[in-house]
Amino acid sequence: MLALTVVAVFTFSSNRFKGVKCTQMVVKYAGRKTIRLSENELIRLAKTSNQQIIGNKMENIDTEAIEKAVSRSGAILTVDAYKSIVRDSTGYKGAVTIKVRHRKPALRIFSPNGSYYVDKEGSRIPVSVNYAADVPVATGNISAETTRTDLLPLVEFIQNDKFWKAQIKQIQVTSSGEFILTTLVGNQLIEFGTAGHMKTKFRNLKAFYEQVLKDNNWNKYSRIILKFENQVIAKKS
Repeated sequence: MLALTVVAVFTFSSNRFKGVKCTQMVVKYAGRKTIRLSENELIRLAKTSNQQIIGNKMENIDTEAIEKAVSRSGAILTVDAYKSIVRDSTGYKGAVTIKVRHRKPALRIFSPNGSYYVDKEGSRIPVSVNYAADVPVATGNISAETTRTDLLPLVEFIQNDKFWKAQIKQIQVTSSGEFILTTLVGNQLIEFGTAGHMKTKFRNLKAFYEQVLKDNNWNKYSRIILKFENQVIAKKS
C-alpha cells in the first residue's frame, strides 16, 4: 500500500509539472573570484548545448549537456546545472540555474605557444579582456612539464614569503630549463639555476642582501648568481 502511495505521488508530481516551460536562466558563483566570466558569457556557453533552453519544456532540457558545454571554458573549475520550478499568480514557471566555480590563476605565462594563465595544478586558463589577475609573470619556452614540476613550486615558495613576493617580479625560463629572476628593488638579474635546493638558495640570497646590500648598495650589482652549490656570486654594474 505504501509503495502504491509513493508511486501515486511521483506520478502526480510528474503530471503536475509536465509541459512547464523554462522562462529564465540563473547564474550563481561559488568560491572566491580572482577571475570571473560574466553571466552573459556563461549563458552563451550553456546555449551552445541547445539554443532553445528558454521556452523549452523543462523535461526536454539536458542539464548534463549544459554542464559539459560550460566546462569547455578553461576558466571553469566546476559547474553544476539544475532545474527548478516555482509557482506564482500566473502558474508554474521553470528556471535553469548554472552554478560555477572558477579556476584560481597562480601564474601568467608568455611563451612562443601563446599567453595564458595557469592554476596551481598547471591547468591552462585562457586570457580574456573581461578579467585580469595580479599574479607573477614567467617568460620563455616553457613546457607543461616544466610548469608543473619546477616553475609552479618556485612560484608557490615566492608567493608564500612576504619579502620575496614583494621583491621578485618576473621569472625567465632559459632554453636549458634554468630560471632567471628579475627583482623590483635594485633591478638585478638573479641567475637562480634550476628549482633544486630553492630554500637554500633563497636563504643564501637573503643573507647576501642583509650583509652586502644593506648600506644602500642595491644598484651596485647587476647580476647575482646562485646556481652553484653554496655560493653567491655577484657581478658589479
